Amino acid sequence: MRETLRVRKERAILVAAVVSAQSDGDNLAELTALAESAGAVVVDKYQQRIRTINPARYIGKGKANQLAVRVKRFKADVVIFDNDLSPGQIRELEKIIEVKVLDRSELILDIFATRAKTKQAKLQVELAQLEYTYPRLTRMWHHLDSVAGAGGATAAGVVGGIGTRGPGEQQLEIDRRLVSKRIIELKRDLTNIDKRRIREINGRGGLFKVCIVGYTNAGKSTLLNALTTAQVLVEDRLFATLDTRTRKWGLNKGSEALLSDTVGFVKNLPHQLVASFKATLEEAVNADLLLHIIDLSNPDVLRQIEAVNNVLAEIGCGERPTLEVLNKVDIVKNIGELEMLQTLLPEAVCISAKTGFGLERLTEAVLAKFRGEVLMLQVASSQANGKIQSFLRAYGQILKEQYRDGSVLIDARLGRNQLAELKRLQPKNIEIVES
Repeated sequence: MRETLRVRKERAILVAAVVSAQSDGDNLAELTALAESAGAVVVDKYQQRIRTINPARYIGKGKANQLAVRVKRFKADVVIFDNDLSPGQIRELEKIIEVKVLDRSELILDIFATRAKTKQAKLQVELAQLEYTYPRLTRMWHHLDSVAGAGGATAAGVVGGIGTRGPGEQQLEIDRRLVSKRIIELKRDLTNIDKRRIREINGRGGLFKVCIVGYTNAGKSTLLNALTTAQVLVEDRLFATLDTRTRKWGLNKGSEALLSDTVGFVKNLPHQLVASFKATLEEAVNADLLLHIIDLSNPDVLRQIEAVNNVLAEIGCGERPTLEVLNKVDIVKNIGELEMLQTLLPEAVCISAKTGFGLERLTEAVLAKFRGEVLMLQVASSQANGKIQSFLRAYGQILKEQYRDGSVLIDARLGRNQLAELKRLQPKNIEIVES
Protein backbone atom coordinates (compact mmCIF):
# COMPACT_ATOMS: atom_id res chain seq x y z
CA MET A 1 0.00 0.00 0.00
CA ARG A 2 2.89 2.38 0.73
CA GLU A 3 5.16 1.23 -2.08
CA THR A 4 4.39 4.33 -4.11
CA LEU A 5 3.28 7.87 -3.38
CA ARG A 6 2.02 8.48 -6.90
CA VAL A 7 -1.62 9.34 -7.44
CA ARG A 8 -1.85 9.46 -11.23
CA LYS A 9 -5.10 7.99 -12.60
CA GLU A 10 -6.29 7.12 -9.10
CA ARG A 11 -9.70 7.92 -7.64
CA ALA A 12 -9.09 10.37 -4.78
CA ILE A 13 -11.07 11.65 -1.83
CA LEU A 14 -9.86 14.99 -0.51
CA VAL A 15 -9.99 15.81 3.21
CA ALA A 16 -9.48 19.10 5.03
CA ALA A 17 -9.53 19.09 8.83
CA VAL A 18 -9.83 22.70 9.92
CA VAL A 19 -9.17 23.71 13.52
CA SER A 20 -12.08 25.80 14.84
CA ALA A 21 -9.91 28.87 15.46
CA GLN A 22 -8.94 29.04 11.78
CA SER A 23 -10.86 31.10 9.23
CA ASP A 24 -13.80 29.82 7.23
CA GLY A 25 -13.75 29.24 3.51
CA ASP A 26 -13.14 26.55 0.91
CA ASN A 27 -9.98 24.87 2.13
CA LEU A 28 -10.09 22.26 -0.64
CA ALA A 29 -10.01 24.49 -3.73
CA GLU A 30 -6.23 24.50 -3.99
CA LEU A 31 -5.91 20.84 -2.95
CA THR A 32 -8.32 19.97 -5.77
CA ALA A 33 -6.09 21.76 -8.27
CA LEU A 34 -3.00 20.02 -6.84
CA ALA A 35 -4.64 16.57 -7.03
CA GLU A 36 -5.80 17.16 -10.59
CA SER A 37 -2.31 18.40 -11.53
CA ALA A 38 -0.96 15.10 -10.18
CA GLY A 39 -3.38 13.23 -12.44
CA ALA A 40 -5.86 12.03 -9.83
CA VAL A 41 -9.62 11.92 -10.39
CA VAL A 42 -11.35 13.67 -7.48
CA VAL A 43 -14.48 11.68 -6.61
CA ASP A 44 -15.38 13.24 -3.25
CA LYS A 45 -14.45 16.08 -0.88
CA TYR A 46 -14.73 15.95 2.88
CA GLN A 47 -14.22 19.04 5.03
CA GLN A 48 -14.44 18.86 8.82
CA ARG A 49 -14.01 21.39 11.61
CA ILE A 50 -12.19 20.02 14.65
CA ARG A 51 -11.57 21.53 18.07
CA THR A 52 -8.13 20.01 18.54
CA ILE A 53 -5.81 17.80 16.52
CA ASN A 54 -6.03 14.12 17.44
CA PRO A 55 -2.42 12.98 18.03
CA ALA A 56 -3.17 9.42 16.85
CA ARG A 57 -5.15 10.05 13.64
CA TYR A 58 -5.34 13.89 13.26
CA ILE A 59 -9.15 13.47 13.07
CA GLY A 60 -11.33 11.55 15.55
CA LYS A 61 -11.95 7.81 15.21
CA GLY A 62 -15.62 8.37 14.42
CA LYS A 63 -14.78 10.71 11.54
CA ALA A 64 -12.16 8.22 10.33
CA ASN A 65 -14.84 5.50 10.24
CA GLN A 66 -17.15 7.82 8.28
CA LEU A 67 -14.27 8.40 5.85
CA ALA A 68 -13.84 4.63 5.45
CA VAL A 69 -17.52 4.37 4.45
CA ARG A 70 -17.03 7.12 1.83
CA VAL A 71 -13.98 5.31 0.47
CA LYS A 72 -16.02 2.16 -0.17
CA ARG A 73 -19.00 4.11 -1.55
CA PHE A 74 -16.92 6.01 -4.11
CA LYS A 75 -14.44 3.14 -4.73
CA ALA A 76 -11.53 5.47 -3.94
CA ASP A 77 -7.90 4.40 -4.28
CA VAL A 78 -6.33 7.16 -2.21
CA VAL A 79 -7.28 9.70 0.46
CA ILE A 80 -5.40 13.00 0.35
CA PHE A 81 -5.31 15.30 3.39
CA ASP A 82 -4.78 19.05 3.08
CA ASN A 83 -2.88 18.79 6.36
CA ASP A 84 0.64 17.58 7.12
CA LEU A 85 0.35 14.24 8.89
CA SER A 86 2.89 12.36 10.98
CA PRO A 87 3.90 8.82 9.92
CA GLY A 88 2.02 7.41 12.92
CA GLN A 89 -1.16 9.26 11.96
CA ILE A 90 -0.91 7.97 8.40
CA ARG A 91 -0.46 4.38 9.63
CA GLU A 92 -3.46 4.58 11.96
CA LEU A 93 -5.68 6.15 9.28
CA GLU A 94 -4.67 3.50 6.74
CA LYS A 95 -5.63 0.73 9.18
CA ILE A 96 -9.17 2.16 9.40
CA ILE A 97 -9.64 3.43 5.83
CA GLU A 98 -7.80 0.51 4.15
CA VAL A 99 -6.47 2.59 1.25
CA LYS A 100 -3.38 4.70 0.78
CA VAL A 101 -3.32 8.01 2.69
CA LEU A 102 -1.20 10.96 1.52
CA ASP A 103 -0.73 14.38 3.07
CA ARG A 104 -0.27 17.72 1.33
CA SER A 105 3.54 17.62 1.30
CA GLU A 106 3.64 14.13 -0.24
CA LEU A 107 1.26 15.27 -2.97
CA ILE A 108 3.40 18.30 -3.84
CA LEU A 109 6.54 16.14 -3.87
CA ASP A 110 4.79 13.74 -6.25
CA ILE A 111 3.87 16.58 -8.62
CA PHE A 112 7.45 17.86 -8.61
CA ALA A 113 8.74 14.36 -9.34
CA THR A 114 6.38 14.16 -12.34
CA ARG A 115 7.40 17.57 -13.72
CA ALA A 116 11.18 17.22 -13.27
CA LYS A 117 12.83 16.96 -16.69
CA THR A 118 16.41 18.15 -16.36
CA LYS A 119 19.11 16.38 -14.38
CA GLN A 120 19.25 19.21 -11.84
CA ALA A 121 15.48 19.19 -11.24
CA LYS A 122 15.44 15.40 -10.84
CA LEU A 123 18.27 15.52 -8.30
CA GLN A 124 16.55 18.32 -6.38
CA VAL A 125 13.25 16.43 -6.21
CA GLU A 126 14.91 13.18 -5.17
CA LEU A 127 16.78 14.99 -2.39
CA ALA A 128 13.56 16.61 -1.16
CA GLN A 129 11.75 13.26 -1.16
CA LEU A 130 14.53 11.52 0.77
CA GLU A 131 14.80 14.33 3.34
CA TYR A 132 11.03 14.15 3.80
CA THR A 133 11.11 10.35 4.14
CA TYR A 134 14.19 9.96 6.37
CA PRO A 135 12.67 11.02 9.73
CA ARG A 136 9.51 9.04 8.88
CA LEU A 137 11.13 5.65 8.30
CA THR A 138 10.39 4.46 11.84
CA ARG A 139 6.65 4.07 11.31
CA MET A 140 6.20 4.32 7.56
CA TRP A 141 6.98 0.74 6.54
CA HIS A 142 6.03 -2.78 7.68
CA HIS A 143 9.41 -4.55 7.33
CA LEU A 144 11.37 -2.97 10.18
CA ASP A 145 12.07 -6.15 12.17
CA SER A 146 15.48 -7.23 13.39
CA VAL A 147 17.64 -8.80 10.72
CA ALA A 148 18.97 -12.26 11.61
CA GLY A 149 22.72 -12.37 11.53
CA ALA A 150 23.15 -16.09 10.91
CA GLY A 151 21.56 -16.16 7.45
CA GLY A 152 20.26 -19.60 6.62
CA ALA A 153 16.61 -20.29 5.99
CA THR A 154 15.23 -16.95 7.22
CA ALA A 155 14.04 -14.39 4.71
CA ALA A 156 16.36 -11.87 6.31
CA GLY A 157 19.35 -14.15 5.93
CA VAL A 158 20.16 -12.66 2.56
CA VAL A 159 20.72 -9.32 4.29
CA GLY A 160 22.79 -10.74 7.15
CA GLY A 161 25.21 -13.50 6.14
CA ILE A 162 28.79 -14.21 7.14
CA GLY A 163 30.35 -11.55 9.33
CA THR A 164 27.06 -10.38 10.77
CA ARG A 165 26.37 -13.15 13.27
CA GLY A 166 24.79 -12.14 16.55
CA PRO A 167 21.68 -10.15 17.35
CA GLY A 168 21.93 -8.41 13.98
CA GLU A 169 20.74 -4.89 13.22
CA GLN A 170 17.32 -3.56 12.55
CA GLN A 171 16.18 -3.14 8.96
CA LEU A 172 15.40 0.45 10.01
CA GLU A 173 19.10 1.08 10.59
CA ILE A 174 19.96 -0.37 7.16
CA ASP A 175 17.34 1.82 5.48
CA ARG A 176 18.53 4.92 7.32
CA ARG A 177 22.13 4.23 6.35
CA LEU A 178 21.22 3.79 2.66
CA VAL A 179 19.05 6.92 2.64
CA SER A 180 21.70 8.95 4.47
CA LYS A 181 24.36 7.83 1.99
CA ARG A 182 22.18 8.78 -0.99
CA ILE A 183 21.39 12.19 0.55
CA ILE A 184 25.12 12.89 0.89
CA GLU A 185 25.68 11.90 -2.77
CA LEU A 186 22.83 14.11 -3.98
CA LYS A 187 24.03 17.11 -1.99
CA ARG A 188 27.52 16.69 -3.43
CA ASP A 189 26.19 16.54 -7.00
CA LEU A 190 23.91 19.54 -6.43
CA THR A 191 26.78 21.52 -4.86
CA ASN A 192 28.75 21.12 -8.10
CA ILE A 193 25.71 22.25 -10.11
CA ASP A 194 25.24 25.19 -7.71
CA LYS A 195 28.83 26.32 -8.29
CA ARG A 196 28.36 26.25 -12.07
CA ARG A 197 25.08 28.17 -11.82
CA ILE A 198 26.62 30.82 -9.53
CA ARG A 199 29.51 31.23 -12.00
CA GLU A 200 26.96 31.70 -14.79
CA ILE A 201 25.08 34.35 -12.79
CA ASN A 202 28.29 36.17 -11.82
CA GLY A 203 29.42 36.08 -15.44
CA ARG A 204 26.47 38.17 -16.54
CA GLY A 205 28.37 41.25 -15.47
CA GLY A 206 26.69 44.61 -15.70
CA LEU A 207 23.43 43.36 -17.23
CA PHE A 208 20.32 44.29 -15.25
CA LYS A 209 18.85 41.06 -13.82
CA VAL A 210 15.07 40.78 -13.44
CA CYS A 211 13.46 37.69 -11.92
CA ILE A 212 9.79 36.68 -12.18
CA VAL A 213 8.37 35.22 -8.96
CA GLY A 214 4.85 34.44 -7.88
CA TYR A 215 2.27 31.87 -6.91
CA THR A 216 2.05 28.82 -9.12
CA ASN A 217 -0.22 29.27 -12.15
CA ALA A 218 -0.19 33.07 -11.77
CA GLY A 219 1.03 33.52 -15.37
CA LYS A 220 4.83 33.73 -14.98
CA SER A 221 5.71 31.63 -18.03
CA THR A 222 3.08 33.42 -20.13
CA LEU A 223 4.67 36.76 -19.18
CA LEU A 224 8.16 35.48 -20.03
CA ASN A 225 6.90 34.43 -23.47
CA ALA A 226 5.14 37.77 -23.99
CA LEU A 227 8.24 39.85 -23.16
CA THR A 228 10.88 37.66 -24.82
CA THR A 229 11.20 34.90 -27.42
CA ALA A 230 11.43 32.19 -24.75
CA GLN A 231 8.53 30.01 -26.01
CA VAL A 232 8.43 28.04 -22.76
CA LEU A 233 5.67 25.58 -21.92
CA VAL A 234 2.43 27.24 -20.79
CA GLU A 235 -0.34 25.14 -19.25
CA ASP A 236 -3.30 25.93 -17.01
CA ARG A 237 -2.11 23.70 -14.17
CA LEU A 238 -0.01 24.01 -11.04
CA PHE A 239 3.78 23.61 -11.33
CA ALA A 240 3.71 23.26 -15.13
CA THR A 241 7.45 24.01 -15.23
CA LEU A 242 10.20 23.58 -12.65
CA ASP A 243 13.33 24.70 -14.47
CA THR A 244 14.57 28.28 -14.54
CA ARG A 245 14.85 29.88 -17.97
CA THR A 246 16.68 33.14 -18.65
CA ARG A 247 16.25 35.27 -21.78
CA LYS A 248 17.33 38.75 -22.91
CA TRP A 249 14.65 41.42 -22.68
CA GLY A 250 15.04 44.60 -24.72
CA LEU A 251 13.74 47.44 -22.57
CA ASN A 252 14.46 50.10 -25.21
CA LYS A 253 17.17 50.95 -27.73
CA GLY A 254 20.49 50.16 -26.09
CA SER A 255 19.01 48.95 -22.77
CA GLU A 256 18.73 45.23 -22.15
CA ALA A 257 17.88 43.15 -19.12
CA LEU A 258 18.08 39.45 -18.33
CA LEU A 259 14.61 38.11 -17.50
CA SER A 260 14.37 34.83 -15.55
CA ASP A 261 11.38 32.66 -14.68
CA THR A 262 11.32 30.62 -11.45
CA VAL A 263 9.35 27.73 -10.02
CA GLY A 264 5.98 28.77 -8.64
CA PHE A 265 5.21 28.94 -4.93
CA VAL A 266 2.25 27.65 -2.93
CA LYS A 267 1.21 28.09 0.67
CA ASN A 268 2.83 25.61 3.04
CA LEU A 269 5.47 24.69 0.47
CA PRO A 270 7.49 21.81 2.00
CA HIS A 271 10.72 23.11 3.50
CA GLN A 272 12.60 20.23 1.86
CA LEU A 273 11.62 21.59 -1.54
CA VAL A 274 12.63 25.15 -0.67
CA ALA A 275 16.04 23.90 0.47
CA SER A 276 16.53 21.56 -2.50
CA PHE A 277 15.53 24.20 -5.06
CA LYS A 278 17.81 26.84 -3.55
CA ALA A 279 20.02 26.66 -6.66
CA THR A 280 17.00 27.22 -8.92
CA LEU A 281 15.93 30.13 -6.75
CA GLU A 282 19.47 31.58 -6.89
CA GLU A 283 18.19 33.71 -9.80
CA ALA A 284 15.85 35.48 -7.38
CA VAL A 285 18.54 35.83 -4.70
CA ASN A 286 20.91 37.58 -7.13
CA ALA A 287 18.31 39.61 -9.06
CA ASP A 288 18.43 43.40 -9.23
CA LEU A 289 14.62 43.48 -9.40
CA LEU A 290 11.85 40.98 -8.62
CA LEU A 291 8.60 41.00 -10.59
CA HIS A 292 5.97 39.58 -8.24
CA ILE A 293 3.19 38.29 -10.50
CA ILE A 294 -0.20 38.32 -8.77
CA ASP A 295 -3.24 36.43 -10.10
CA LEU A 296 -6.14 38.88 -9.87
CA SER A 297 -8.68 36.23 -10.86
CA ASN A 298 -7.99 34.06 -7.81
CA PRO A 299 -10.44 34.64 -4.92
CA ASP A 300 -7.65 33.82 -2.42
CA VAL A 301 -5.28 36.43 -3.84
CA LEU A 302 -4.30 38.01 -0.51
CA ARG A 303 -3.22 34.69 0.97
CA GLN A 304 -1.28 33.93 -2.19
CA ILE A 305 0.60 37.23 -1.87
CA GLU A 306 1.40 36.39 1.75
CA ALA A 307 2.61 32.88 0.81
CA VAL A 308 4.98 34.24 -1.85
CA ASN A 309 6.36 36.87 0.53
CA ASN A 310 6.97 34.17 3.15
CA VAL A 311 8.96 31.99 0.72
CA LEU A 312 10.95 35.00 -0.51
CA ALA A 313 11.85 35.85 3.09
CA GLU A 314 12.86 32.22 3.70
CA ILE A 315 15.35 32.21 0.80
CA GLY A 316 16.77 35.63 1.71
CA CYS A 317 14.93 37.82 -0.82
CA GLY A 318 12.64 39.65 1.57
CA GLU A 319 14.46 42.97 1.14
CA ARG A 320 15.02 42.78 -2.64
CA PRO A 321 13.57 45.62 -4.76
CA THR A 322 10.18 44.31 -5.91
CA LEU A 323 7.61 45.49 -8.44
CA GLU A 324 4.14 43.98 -8.02
CA VAL A 325 2.40 43.04 -11.27
CA LEU A 326 -1.38 42.48 -11.16
CA ASN A 327 -1.98 39.90 -13.90
CA LYS A 328 -5.15 38.57 -15.59
CA VAL A 329 -6.87 41.96 -15.41
CA ASP A 330 -8.85 40.91 -18.52
CA ILE A 331 -10.81 38.25 -16.58
CA VAL A 332 -11.05 39.86 -13.15
CA LYS A 333 -14.60 39.71 -11.77
CA ASN A 334 -14.33 41.51 -8.45
CA ILE A 335 -13.61 45.16 -9.33
CA GLY A 336 -13.75 46.11 -5.64
CA GLU A 337 -10.90 43.72 -4.85
CA LEU A 338 -8.86 45.16 -7.74
CA GLU A 339 -9.33 48.68 -6.37
CA MET A 340 -8.40 47.47 -2.89
CA LEU A 341 -5.16 45.89 -4.20
CA GLN A 342 -4.29 49.06 -6.11
CA THR A 343 -4.70 50.98 -2.85
CA LEU A 344 -2.50 48.50 -0.94
CA LEU A 345 0.08 48.38 -3.76
CA PRO A 346 0.10 51.88 -5.30
CA GLU A 347 3.12 51.18 -7.54
CA ALA A 348 1.69 47.94 -8.92
CA VAL A 349 1.19 47.62 -12.70
CA CYS A 350 -2.00 46.06 -14.10
CA ILE A 351 -1.44 43.76 -17.09
CA SER A 352 -2.77 40.79 -19.00
CA ALA A 353 0.17 38.63 -20.05
CA LYS A 354 -2.16 36.64 -22.31
CA THR A 355 -3.59 39.57 -24.31
CA GLY A 356 -0.60 41.93 -23.99
CA PHE A 357 -2.52 44.66 -22.16
CA GLY A 358 -0.28 46.87 -20.00
CA LEU A 359 3.04 45.34 -21.13
CA GLU A 360 4.34 48.71 -22.41
CA ARG A 361 3.61 50.31 -19.04
CA LEU A 362 5.32 47.38 -17.31
CA THR A 363 8.41 47.85 -19.50
CA GLU A 364 8.48 51.56 -18.64
CA ALA A 365 8.19 50.79 -14.92
CA VAL A 366 11.08 48.30 -15.10
CA LEU A 367 13.13 50.77 -17.14
CA ALA A 368 12.57 53.39 -14.44
CA LYS A 369 13.84 50.90 -11.82
CA PHE A 370 16.78 50.10 -14.08
CA ARG A 371 17.76 53.75 -14.44
CA GLY A 372 17.09 54.85 -10.87
CA GLU A 373 16.86 58.53 -9.90
CA VAL A 374 17.28 60.82 -12.93
CA LEU A 375 20.29 63.16 -12.68
CA MET A 376 21.19 66.28 -14.66
CA LEU A 377 24.82 66.00 -15.80
CA GLN A 378 27.39 68.11 -17.61
CA VAL A 379 30.11 66.04 -19.26
CA ALA A 380 33.25 67.45 -20.86
CA SER A 381 34.79 65.01 -23.32
CA SER A 382 37.04 64.78 -26.36
CA GLN A 383 35.22 64.88 -29.67
CA ALA A 384 37.12 61.72 -30.59
CA ASN A 385 35.53 59.81 -27.70
CA GLY A 386 32.41 58.62 -29.49
CA LYS A 387 31.63 56.10 -26.76
CA ILE A 388 30.47 58.87 -24.42
CA GLN A 389 27.85 60.21 -26.85
CA SER A 390 26.72 56.68 -27.77
CA PHE A 391 26.34 55.71 -24.11
CA LEU A 392 24.37 58.85 -23.22
CA ARG A 393 22.06 58.42 -26.22
CA ALA A 394 21.45 54.75 -25.37
CA TYR A 395 20.92 55.06 -21.62
CA GLY A 396 19.95 58.70 -21.11
CA GLN A 397 18.94 61.83 -22.98
CA ILE A 398 21.28 64.43 -24.47
CA LEU A 399 19.87 67.94 -24.03
CA LYS A 400 22.64 70.12 -25.44
CA GLU A 401 26.06 69.76 -27.10
CA GLN A 402 28.69 72.55 -27.36
CA TYR A 403 31.77 71.91 -29.55
CA ARG A 404 35.01 73.86 -29.14
CA ASP A 405 38.72 73.24 -29.68
CA GLY A 406 38.42 69.48 -30.19
CA SER A 407 36.25 68.96 -27.11
CA VAL A 408 32.51 68.76 -26.51
CA LEU A 409 30.47 69.87 -23.49
CA ILE A 410 27.31 67.75 -23.11
CA ASP A 411 24.27 68.51 -20.97
CA ALA A 412 22.31 65.29 -20.40
CA ARG A 413 19.86 63.39 -18.22
CA LEU A 414 20.99 59.99 -16.91
CA GLY A 415 19.81 57.49 -14.32
CA ARG A 416 21.89 57.24 -11.15
CA ASN A 417 22.33 53.49 -11.71
CA GLN A 418 24.19 54.14 -14.98
CA LEU A 419 26.49 56.79 -13.50
CA ALA A 420 29.15 54.25 -12.48
CA GLU A 421 29.40 52.89 -16.04
CA LEU A 422 29.67 56.43 -17.44
CA LYS A 423 32.53 57.18 -15.04
CA ARG A 424 34.27 54.03 -16.25
CA LEU A 425 34.15 55.40 -19.81
CA GLN A 426 34.90 58.99 -18.73
CA PRO A 427 36.61 59.00 -15.31
CA LYS A 428 37.02 62.82 -15.22
CA ASN A 429 35.10 65.98 -16.09
CA ILE A 430 31.64 64.80 -15.04
CA GLU A 431 29.61 67.28 -13.03
CA ILE A 432 26.21 66.59 -11.47
CA VAL A 433 24.29 69.80 -12.09
CA GLU A 434 21.26 68.94 -9.92
CA SER A 435 19.98 65.81 -8.22
